[in-house]
Amino acid sequence: MDRLVYTAMTGAKHILEQQATTSHNLANVSTTGFRAQLDSFRAVPVLGDGLPTRAFVVDATVGTDFSTGSMQVTGRELDVAVQGKGWLVAEKADGTEAFTRSGSLKVSENGILQTQSGLNLVGEAGPITIPPDVAISIAKDGTVSTVPSGTKPNAVETIGRLKLVNPPEDTLVRGDDGLFKTKDGAVVDADPTVGVAGGMLENSNVSVVESMVTMINLARNFEMQMKVLQNAENNATKASQILTLS
Repeated sequence: MDRLVYTAMTGAKHILEQQATTSHNLANVSTTGFRAQLDSFRAVPVLGDGLPTRAFVVDATVGTDFSTGSMQVTGRELDVAVQGKGWLVAEKADGTEAFTRSGSLKVSENGILQTQSGLNLVGEAGPITIPPDVAISIAKDGTVSTVPSGTKPNAVETIGRLKLVNPPEDTLVRGDDGLFKTKDGAVVDADPTVGVAGGMLENSNVSVVESMVTMINLARNFEMQMKVLQNAENNATKASQILTLS
């Protein structure tokens, strides 16, 4: 009887964890460049004395859906969307590099090009400094150009180029801050094949309909696990009564 309880108990526990993951995805449905988190279950036998007759249900892997989200035209000069596979590179507080698809950029009070969370965006030659009173243009290859206000449109000055990378997806891991990095923390070289589109943003790749259906299914599965536990308790009670009578 306890074998049934083991499976139902751990199954219910991880269903709640998967429900939390789905809720997290839904909460970020409007987050620019967000990548949905995925969970998968597997059974693991409980090792010990005797035969492995008991099994736990565990969350085998916490993966990521790397499919591309839809594009939204904003017309804002500091908005940029990575086209296809690839990432923008931001510098974290500890000096390490992290990858993001959120291309809603801003200029700090010191003129440094940053993400909306305040991290410096990495260029191929270091941080990119934006002069005051200029119009900004970001080309497909990530080149950042400026035109001073009040001058002719042909007075274009190139001030830097965004570092665009495309590491293998199976080498990436999501951090607690939502940014990605390589599992070994290695620095990734720029990839000239990665392109961006200026004046656009990439929406989250979370499907609201699929997430809601998943939440309903998880709720039903949780109820099923609770009924299994109740049946196990009833069976144990009946068995005890029969043994008492005998």
